[in-house]
Amino acid sequence: MGQTEVKQLVDDLANGRLTTSDLTAALTASGSADLGDTTLDLDRRRRCGFPEVVYAEGKSSETLLRIVGSLLESNQSVLATRVSLEKSEALLGAYPNGRYHPTARTFRIDIGPRDVRGRVTVVTAGTSDLPIAEEVRETLDWMGVETTMVHDVGVAGPHRLVYQLDKLRRADAIVVVAGMEGALPSIVGGHVDCPVIAVPTSVGYGASLGGIAALLGMLNSCAANVVVVNIDGGFKGGYVAGTIARRRHHHEVPS
Repeated sequence: MGQTEVKQLVDDLANGRLTTSDLTAALTASGSADLGDTTLDLDRRRRCGFPEVVYAEGKSSETLLRIVGSLLESNQSVLATRVSLEKSEALLGAYPNGRYHPTARTFRIDIGPRDVRGRVTVVTAGTSDLPIAEEVRETLDWMGVETTMVHDVGVAGPHRLVYQLDKLRRADAIVVVAGMEGALPSIVGGHVDCPVIAVPTSVGYGASLGGIAALLGMLNSCAANVVVVNIDGGFKGGYVAGTIARRRHHHEVPS
């Protein structure tokens, strides 16, 4: 760690943006941990604001247990995505203070006091989009962002969205989760002055092509404030919206 980085850590401590335990962990931890089949980035929180998030698919329960243990030893919060029920049982057996969300398929252990900043509204086109929307919400909550959910307001009943506009207009960013033809983000974007993060889902019949139709529709949105992440990318949509919202309130006193 260079002199400039150490000075930044000390400044963050003096201004209340860092705890003494965070400072100690940052000064004593190496940049990474070699866990055999995984090399864990332990310096990401300092560089990027949040610890490394674990993508659980393709990883064994044993590997996940090693990763979670290493993060906790470094005093870092844990978020793992796409965690199966079987793997969640192994994680909860070892870490009963963790929280598994079966719909979102996320596993979390939060460390330290809550620093809540920013507001994001998560909008779903239909109930079938809920698993991805819940992944968005879990990501935002882990990041310390106030989150409001607006469910089942897809374009088949456009009048339903009108009654939710107040919740949309109070947000620093909006995440819209939709499958089928993926039209909802464009409609939302035409009502608000904040960024709209569109998350296409694989929900739909044959010609939806597993979410490709929704993805292409969102990429071709006429609304200038709409940007798009990958199909079923709830974590990515939530993380991008969360960074936007938190930076907007960066200089506020933590709530």
